[in-house]
Amino acid sequence: MTAAHGEEQFDYYDEAGNWLGTASRGDVHARGLWHRSIHCWLARRDGERKLVLFQQRSSDKDTFPSQFDITAAGHLSAGETMRDAAREIEEELGVRVPFDALLPLGEARKEAAGFAKGAAFIDREVSEVFGFIYDAPLASLTLQPEEVAGIYEADLEAMIVLFEGQADHAAAAGFRLGHDQQPMIEASVQVKASDFVPRPSSYYAGVFRALLLAL
Repeated sequence: MTAAHGEEQFDYYDEAGNWLGTASRGDVHARGLWHRSIHCWLARRDGERKLVLFQQRSSDKDTFPSQFDITAAGHLSAGETMRDAAREIEEELGVRVPFDALLPLGEARKEAAGFAKGAAFIDREVSEVFGFIYDAPLASLTLQPEEVAGIYEADLEAMIVLFEGQADHAAAAGFRLGHDQQPMIEASVQVKASDFVPRPSSYYAGVFRALLLAL
């Protein structure tokens, strides 16, 4: 559902999760209204290795440009369900994932404030978190250039150690979009916890531990 002027509309809620109304994306973030989103983390096995996939956000994103983030995520537009919102996975990564194949990993709540393109924002978000066991190579993904600049994977155990503060960095490998956005170029990076979109370290470590068990 969109407003007449085209800005995306979100449902918003009170702190207990009761629906209150609908407002534009900009208004929701300006007023700090609680809204909903979906997080989906892809993981895969490569021989004996257990890997988690994560994206690098586009440099054009209005918040946290170029930082590493959840494999695929997105807000729920007004009237949408989590099942509807699972479309974000295909939009961002080019892979069709049946909603019923997702592994529920719980709920995450986030309150953050900052500036996006010079305007202050307050982000109050409740997210349903899911995992998905991906059984194809990383190179099979097709990135949405408006949202995603690259896709990487790292050993789950190394990422757990990283976010539990027992290591300064972890090695990751994957692909990034070239200057013309195609084709994807192989890339290796050393990631730090601070390179990721700010969330509690316990969020990242908890998700990675759940994915490790699922694999």
